[in-house]
Amino acid sequence: MLTYKSTLSFPRQESYGLVSQLRRAASSVAANIAEGCGCSGSREFARFLEIALRSASETEYHLLLARDLGYLELKTYEILNDQVTEVKRMLTGLIQKLNAEG
Repeated sequence: MLTYKSTLSFPRQESYGLVSQLRRAASSVAANIAEGCGCSGSREFARFLEIALRSASETEYHLLLARDLGYLELKTYEILNDQVTEVKRMLTGLIQKLNAEG
């Protein structure tokens, strides 16, 4: 939610560029987790979690780019980056657990 709110102040010319990419990557994390929940086995669920992890990494990059371009205030960047880092940590742990169950 904060990702969407924070992009409202981005320059208009970024509407179809960075704003779109950042929003899509951030929403893809949750969408892939949700889709994976519908899977019948741990292996397939882990595959969707790995896709979510890649989307989280993409989100992390887009946040960094937005910060470097001056579109995000440092405090907002730090909050969002901390959140995506925590999501990546949790996804990594769950993937490892599911893979260990094999």
